[in-house]
Amino acid sequence: MNQRPHPIESAKQFIKKQFPNCTGALLSGSVVRGEETATSDLDIVIFDEGYKSSYRESLVDQGWPIEVFVHNLSSYKEFFKSDVDRGRPSLPRMVAEGIIVKEHPFIFAVKKEAEQLLAKGPEEWSKKTIEVKRYFLTDTLDDFLGSSKREEDLFVASVLAELLIEFYLRTNQQWTGQSKWTIRALRQYDEKFADRIVEAFDTFYKVGDKKQVIAIADSVLEKYGGRLFAGFSVGKAKAL
Repeated sequence: MNQRPHPIESAKQFIKKQFPNCTGALLSGSVVRGEETATSDLDIVIFDEGYKSSYRESLVDQGWPIEVFVHNLSSYKEFFKSDVDRGRPSLPRMVAEGIIVKEHPFIFAVKKEAEQLLAKGPEEWSKKTIEVKRYFLTDTLDDFLGSSKREEDLFVASVLAELLIEFYLRTNQQWTGQSKWTIRALRQYDEKFADRIVEAFDTFYKVGDKKQVIAIADSVLEKYGGRLFAGFSVGKAKAL
């Protein structure tokens, strides 16, 4: 880490070399949150009207692994919409938290757009969506309950954790995340519940005790009618 240039300076030099004519750019990711590690990379969002479509590329420069997310002045909107629809605001979060490393009035406008989007939160789940998500959460919970093979337990538990956290966050109209952002999103919204989830799954992984995980899942489902199996149907249509 100490042998590499400062991330902001590295980002500026990279942009001068690789995207000299871009409209503007942001440095985002762990290095701007003060959470960088020995394996951290530079996440750089580029806005350049010279490109017809968006793309993502990984490379190394000045000793830094770099991921660039390149957009023209309108293509980012499709990604913003996609992220809102799925409830995981990857690009809006990168733009909102990013440090401007090449200024332009457009960049300030996009940052404001991202900040407003994040503050608004995702669209509220419909009753039908909640029913579908409740069913698949129940199905995974049943797999977890019924499994007697440790090797299967391990993988079912990881799916159950993500589904459970997604259900809890989205039914409270909160953004979700993926991978490490799953628990980060939960902790940002509800610190105490995040602690309970971590303790429950940690206990399971350490000693194989499923009781805490099951109790939490049931408590989350209870508000929406509990586990769902009998009577659930999707895609059914009578013949004419």
